[in-house]
Amino acid sequence: MRPYIAQIRSNLRLMARDRAVLFFSYLFPLTFFFIFAQTFRGSESSAAMAQVIASVLVIGVLGNGFFGAGMRAVQDRETNVLRRFKVAPVGASPIIVASLVSGLVAFLPSVVSFFVFAHAIYHMTLPRNVLSVFVFVCVAVIAFRAMGMIIAAVVNSAQEAGILTQILYLPMLFLSGATFPTSIMPTWLQSIAQFMPATYLYQGIQSLMIGGESLLANLVPLIGLAITFCVAMIVGTKLFRWEKEERISNTAKLWVLGVLAPFIVMGAYQVRTQQNISKARVLARNASRGRTILFQHARIFIGDGRVIPDGAVLVKNGKIAEVFTAAPEDTKPFDAEVINSAGKTLMPGLIDMHVHIGAPGGVYKDAKKYGDQNLVRRRLAAYLYSGVTAVRSTGDWLDNALKLREEVNSGAYLGAEFFSCGPLFTAEGGHPTELIKAFPESMRKTAEGEFVRLPKSADEGRGQVDALKAAHVDCIKAVLESGSAQWGLFNHLDPQIYRAVIAEAQKDNLPTATHTGDAGDVSEAVDAGTNSIEHGSTRDDIPAAVFARMKAKAIAYDPTLSVFNAVVAQATGNPEPLDGTLVQQVGPSDLLNATREMLAKGKRTEPEHFRKFLQTMNHNLLDAYQAGVTLIAGSDAGNMMVIHGPTIQRELQLWVKAGIPATTALQAATYNAAKVLCAENRIGSIQNGRDASLILLEGDPTQDISNLERISIVMFRGERIARTELFDQEKP
Repeated sequence: MRPYIAQIRSNLRLMARDRAVLFFSYLFPLTFFFIFAQTFRGSESSAAMAQVIASVLVIGVLGNGFFGAGMRAVQDRETNVLRRFKVAPVGASPIIVASLVSGLVAFLPSVVSFFVFAHAIYHMTLPRNVLSVFVFVCVAVIAFRAMGMIIAAVVNSAQEAGILTQILYLPMLFLSGATFPTSIMPTWLQSIAQFMPATYLYQGIQSLMIGGESLLANLVPLIGLAITFCVAMIVGTKLFRWEKEERISNTAKLWVLGVLAPFIVMGAYQVRTQQNISKARVLARNASRGRTILFQHARIFIGDGRVIPDGAVLVKNGKIAEVFTAAPEDTKPFDAEVINSAGKTLMPGLIDMHVHIGAPGGVYKDAKKYGDQNLVRRRLAAYLYSGVTAVRSTGDWLDNALKLREEVNSGAYLGAEFFSCGPLFTAEGGHPTELIKAFPESMRKTAEGEFVRLPKSADEGRGQVDALKAAHVDCIKAVLESGSAQWGLFNHLDPQIYRAVIAEAQKDNLPTATHTGDAGDVSEAVDAGTNSIEHGSTRDDIPAAVFARMKAKAIAYDPTLSVFNAVVAQATGNPEPLDGTLVQQVGPSDLLNATREMLAKGKRTEPEHFRKFLQTMNHNLLDAYQAGVTLIAGSDAGNMMVIHGPTIQRELQLWVKAGIPATTALQAATYNAAKVLCAENRIGSIQNGRDASLILLEGDPTQDISNLERISIVMFRGERIARTELFDQEKP
């Protein structure tokens, strides 16, 4: 051990006397640290500072390895310094080990200084796993210095060393994410980056600091770096040369690829699975959500009906940190980006409580598009573009819905938060099994298993609810619908089975929703204790006594006027539901055009034929409001001419037209909806600790409900959404 210790001491003494080493080890990284911290406004976000630290650490580790170890070793050989050690004599191993250890010891003070300055000057909260960050960085420093020593071993001159170093250093610097976010790069370039060790270094540090992950969660890149170190040590020792006159063959230079072999294997795996690329998007999203923003001088609609005329809302780390009833005069102490919101209204993101995300809302000429999952994801992006930050699926294919929920709610894809009821409980031959009959024969069996549940007994129904609970659905939906001679007749779900389903869902702490067709169905659902009534009655007036029981049991009413108005529009050939400004912005052009063509070719019915039908729906909504029933807003998007996106805007406009006060309508689409979702502790209101899922509107929607379409800013979980980029997520 004595030769090793002596060599380490000697290296450290030489480093301490070398001004160039001191400059590049300490002053140079700190210069980048402060430049990046100011550029990325680090004081506004701990996540932004974590990105800064990750960037300067990668720059420092790369420089420490390739230049501090590799180029220095070549210079020592060129100037005959190593020849003196050979005469000493000292073996190759002490020289290499001393270089690795002394480089690590020299680098660690820089790491400490980054955290000290980030905390003291930019108020960054130190990560709880800071020790894990140090361990990860230590392994990385040793691995990259070992790579540097391999470069020194395989080159024949300083000129060759410079060329090989730049070939490795520059791509790692620019493609790892340290200088430019990988999330803004095209997918093919991100795929190339997966073969570079620096990519795993940068993402590992980000995962630890921003994602709050453990070393165990980053075991793969850690093992990759460790293997690289071991291989580099063995090869470096074998190929070590003491004098510049010693030459090495060109084929021996291929050992550099051998050292990088772990990352070549890892890169090939990542290109196939795209896991790291998806993770990079999530980390970038989490960093963006960590910023501090102050909405200043805003009219604030709290969500529960209250309004603050001129207040402010502070958003920090993705949450609402503070709500001011009067806008603060001095905003500097908040270290926040200030958004002047004078004349605008800040309110919770809208919630659509009734959508079918798997259905397009119109027709396509290309039949393949009906099953295109990219288009399904795009619908959630359309909702977010439109200020709808959460939707509840009330009947979709189970596996597809759960996969979509995971992808969107994790942040891998940017779209509205997704709640899934899973399959619908109904009777054989009951609604909506008539839709399955229209599917190709090859799809019908799958549809029966994914889209509906057809229990034949109460026990079977309870078992199916428990199975859906185990699958982690967010709610349970059942259908009580007999239909009519005009629209078609259906088998009705047995009342005993229905009550068993609702009771088991309550036992499993799952909210329930019930599709009803007439007043009798509503009464039956209320008696069973469902959490929400979907549609109400299209055929008759709901008695006041039923609404009184709904109020007493806190059962919500979701009239879905949009879908019934769309039915009338389709029957009468009226394209008005497709003409909205936001609809045209978010609706796929081929879908809108094909739907217009279908509408123009269809047979038309006189509007007067539907007058009583619409009057019944409006009358039931008004009666529910006057009875004090909790109202929630859903559109039944996915049905014909109810295009995914600005659905709630149209729904609430129909409510106000029917006589519902705008403030009540807004509460139905925010606070009330969140409460029925059992998510009121996170979304639906502007209160301390809630998710910062907000929309900033031009004008006042409590005075003019059409202002809901005049969107200035959409914020989702603290991230200010670049709305025009939402539909670019599928581009390679």
